[in-house]
Amino acid sequence: MLFDQVATHLNTTPERLERDSLRVYLERKLRVTESELFLLAERFGVRTVFELDAAVQTGRFHEPEAFEDYFRFDYLEDQRESLRDLLTQL
Repeated sequence: MLFDQVATHLNTTPERLERDSLRVYLERKLRVTESELFLLAERFGVRTVFELDAAVQTGRFHEPEAFEDYFRFDYLEDQRESLRDLLTQL
């Protein structure tokens, strides 16, 4: 198996290689998620999806213009928490 060959070449165990690879993958996904969250937050001048919701409720933004971004923001916040949880389990 290629995984075993790479582990041998790197002078590590397949288990260690798998764990380290998974950590790097999750950290990269977390950085991408946080970057997307930052862009959304900057666009609307908020820090959380709850703040975005409040901004829509007060009329700062019209619902049609924030509708898709609201759900994207919510998804990304959930994704961020899931990735953080997974990283703590490693």
